[in-house]
Amino acid sequence: MSFFARFTGPTTSTFFAVAVMTASVCVAGHAQAKTDTSKMPWMNKALSPDQRADMVAQQMTLDEKIQMVHGTGWGVLRAGDPVPAKSNFAAGYMEGIERLGIPGIDLADSAVGARMAAYQARYATLLPSTLGAASSWDPDSAFLYGSVIGRELRAWGTNMSIGGGVNITREPRNGRNFEYAGEDPILAGTLTGNLEKGVLAQHVMSDIKHYALNDQETGRTVVNVLLDKKAMRESDLLAFEVSIGIAEPSAVMCSYNLVEGDHACENDYLLNEVLKKDFKFKGWVVSDWGATHSTVKSALNGLDQEMPGDENYFNAPLKKAVEGGQVPEARLNDMVHRILRSMFAAGVVDDPPIRSVVDPFRGRDDAQHIAEESIVLLKNADHILPLKSSAANSIAIIGSHADVGVLSGGGSAQVDAPGGNAANPKPGGSGWTEHVYFPSSPLKNIQAHSPQASVRYADGMDTAAAVSLAKSSAIAIVFVNQPMQEDMDAVTIALPGNQNALVDAVAAANPNTIVVIENGGPVSMPWIDHVKGVVEMWYPGIGGAQALANILFGNVNPSGKLPVTFAKDDAQLPNPVVPGLAGLPATETTQYHKVAPFDLRYTEGAKVGYKYFEATRKQPLFPFGFGLSYTTYAYSGLTVDDAQRTVHFTVRNTGPHEGTEIAQVYVSLPAAANENYKRLSAWQRVKLAPGESKEVTLPLHPLSLTVFNTDQDGWQLLAGDYIVTAGPSSSDNPLKATLHVHP
Repeated sequence: MSFFARFTGPTTSTFFAVAVMTASVCVAGHAQAKTDTSKMPWMNKALSPDQRADMVAQQMTLDEKIQMVHGTGWGVLRAGDPVPAKSNFAAGYMEGIERLGIPGIDLADSAVGARMAAYQARYATLLPSTLGAASSWDPDSAFLYGSVIGRELRAWGTNMSIGGGVNITREPRNGRNFEYAGEDPILAGTLTGNLEKGVLAQHVMSDIKHYALNDQETGRTVVNVLLDKKAMRESDLLAFEVSIGIAEPSAVMCSYNLVEGDHACENDYLLNEVLKKDFKFKGWVVSDWGATHSTVKSALNGLDQEMPGDENYFNAPLKKAVEGGQVPEARLNDMVHRILRSMFAAGVVDDPPIRSVVDPFRGRDDAQHIAEESIVLLKNADHILPLKSSAANSIAIIGSHADVGVLSGGGSAQVDAPGGNAANPKPGGSGWTEHVYFPSSPLKNIQAHSPQASVRYADGMDTAAAVSLAKSSAIAIVFVNQPMQEDMDAVTIALPGNQNALVDAVAAANPNTIVVIENGGPVSMPWIDHVKGVVEMWYPGIGGAQALANILFGNVNPSGKLPVTFAKDDAQLPNPVVPGLAGLPATETTQYHKVAPFDLRYTEGAKVGYKYFEATRKQPLFPFGFGLSYTTYAYSGLTVDDAQRTVHFTVRNTGPHEGTEIAQVYVSLPAAANENYKRLSAWQRVKLAPGESKEVTLPLHPLSLTVFNTDQDGWQLLAGDYIVTAGPSSSDNPLKATLHVHP
């Protein structure tokens, strides 16, 4: 089978050329002299990472210590800036200490796959958005996700990933929601933690970001977030606590925004009190690029490394502060120790990456598997899906460049498309604000699944032409999209442009209309009652069209469930207008750097997403945890073990197809908690043949049962009765029982 056919079905000769170039360039690599480490006692693998780090630090000069706590500048990210000779063209670089056998650190943007592949004609797999992957609710799939990133960075010769976004979806219009894992802190933390474990398993260092409360792009460098400590710990910080506890990541990246008056990267409460003391985080705190604002305050309040490093806070000024006693040398030693012990713990010293060739087919297959678990079926009236492969069928494919590819998210998460943007092919890397489509064609993959049918395409720009095609077809599939990226928020959850009008027009022309959504966050659907099917595809990655076709034709039974609530419109949100945007000219309402400093008080507190909708008794368009299947399930027999704090129930497949149900367990705390909403506490993917039943036993997550007591500065388990419910979504819990917690 040809390269062309094996990879996407459709592709281009340019794609082939890039892959060949990738092989030749990666094998060539760049030679580096080897340091004789045989007489260095810290190279003894039997010692702990902390012991080894201490031994190295004892041999370091003050200048070498300073060298380790800042980067070398913007490098390839900014035209004209110098690129260190030993760097690997990543987003940032820390010079190593060659005489001591300590390599440099290449910090690579890699939220959904490795960024900037085009710089050296390299290849990187575009994975589904992490928000999409969160729809799988699958820790194993999350681990695989991280493994793909880790193994491809190793093949590049790069030793650190700076993906790992776990900011929860407070602001559904946030331009970076597609890089994160949804609105529930325990779900998001669990999946992100397992993703980071996958990276670390490849002996590549990992990072979790953006710490903390960096929940929108508008005003991200000037906004001062106001939220009480209890609400912080039970929402945004809880997601970090869960993920850090699972992964033990190499680094945590502090964010641009201010929290309660202090920048996040010099915030004593966030960095020292919570992260390092309460979370017992052993790694290092690295700044977001340009997020360092001081020398002494940042160093004393917990920042360990300044990136990219040319802001001149942690180089000569820090050395002067240490020599002058403003920053104790013990603090500098702690900064260096945290970096070194993370390097030893991840294996980048003992097993450094060696350049090789990325396997694009393995990456595509893994991306497709994740996408098949991620796609969510939101509506299926009259069982219009799955489609039947038949010569009698005629299918209209309309909109969103579905003839050539699938949409990806932008900004520092943007992976370069092989062969260039499928919707606008050209040499070189991706532009910052470019809407990049990857060569995975829904049209061609749908044609391949129904080769005898008439499958035709209209781009949707001409509504009359789209309507004409829809009228002459048995089925109309309209692809709509919501481009999102770092640097800007959407003004509204409504689809941009004339897409809603296009869907309405096609649905009026063809009663068998299905809508497929490519998006970075929740969208409104004013046409929902006029279409028969809705498929949530997210940004599905390089195997997205193959996964979608398998879902549409029933080769794969959809199992994904929403990790975010879909509001009916902006008016349902806690903030109907994105904070910071009110009063700005329409042409400037998406640019974070256009706004003046402002305070943002999150009045919803810890009630994020489904908790807010339940507390305010609002009915969303689609609830958190919702997703349909081609089969049906029944729940029965919920019991609770008070001593073990576990639940037990049965799930049965009552339909005609094999499927996987994501069974969800929620808890409502006793009256003393003063909460009017429930919390996700446990879940499990349950695979069932038709008619099959399985018993499910799950431990309730300890942090879902507790409240944060600010007086005691810790988590507290309240005595009383906890209502436990189980079912298919946050709004559908047919089973109910009580957990008794005694004083």
